[in-house]
Amino acid sequence: MTQPTTIRRVPSPRPRLPEPLRTALTLAATDVPVLPLRVGKVPFGNCRTCADNACGGRPNMKSAGPCRCPGVCHAWAAATTDPAVLASPAWTTAWRRAAAIAYHPGGAGLTVVDLDDAAAVAWARKNLPATRAVETTRGEHWIYRGAMTSRNAVRPGVDIKSAMSYARYLGPGTGAMTALPDTVRALAVKEPPTVRPAPHAVAVPAPPGNGQCLHRTPAYLDRGIAMAEQRITAASSAVHATVYRTFLAVLSTHGRCGCLTDAHVARLFTAAQAKGETLRHCTDAWTNARTRLGL
Repeated sequence: MTQPTTIRRVPSPRPRLPEPLRTALTLAATDVPVLPLRVGKVPFGNCRTCADNACGGRPNMKSAGPCRCPGVCHAWAAATTDPAVLASPAWTTAWRRAAAIAYHPGGAGLTVVDLDDAAAVAWARKNLPATRAVETTRGEHWIYRGAMTSRNAVRPGVDIKSAMSYARYLGPGTGAMTALPDTVRALAVKEPPTVRPAPHAVAVPAPPGNGQCLHRTPAYLDRGIAMAEQRITAASSAVHATVYRTFLAVLSTHGRCGCLTDAHVARLFTAAQAKGETLRHCTDAWTNARTRLGL
């Protein structure tokens, strides 16, 4: 009597993980939060749930905290160490399209000093303590142990990437990682704007024979300057445009009377510089306003 044939099922081979995902899982296992980047070194766009930051995130895909969305939609805030999330269907699709791997330095307790060119690298070698270095396309990433505030353009060719930021993963690098020094922390401290009096050349000269304002009292002028200062100070966006329009309004009222002095102009420049405008921007805005009015 023949024995019944036993049919043995051969398990289907598991799909091979994308290479970026395998590297990401290795990093995640060392408590480094990771996320995929698409072509151009930029994160994947917001998913439908978070489109137009409907989930409460801020513009430029920088939300206030970790992204809870199952997709890859909020840049540094989407970075995670959870292998279940990284290997989920939505994330796997992104990893297959990924052009690079990014990580959240601040989330890993690290700070990356991004040196964008040879001159920046030379400056770092002279001024910063040695630490782990990773070669980039044009310069180097210097990685320190410790997190801090991120800030771009702290000096020519130098950005700081740590909290609320992401950096490309370009390999383990070389050298021992050292503790974050105060010299690097100091780079991210935003100095208060330097307030300097407006150059005498930008003041509006009085027309011949008209040394004082004939149709406005000094009190009116002072109130007008105060209102102009307040308008600049209250600007929450489009500061440069607000500064220009305010300068234009002041000059249209008092520009031909000869009543504006360097002190008045300096007050306006001071208000603009307190909002982040540079002296050059202030001077350009003042000059452009004068030109438009034919002064």
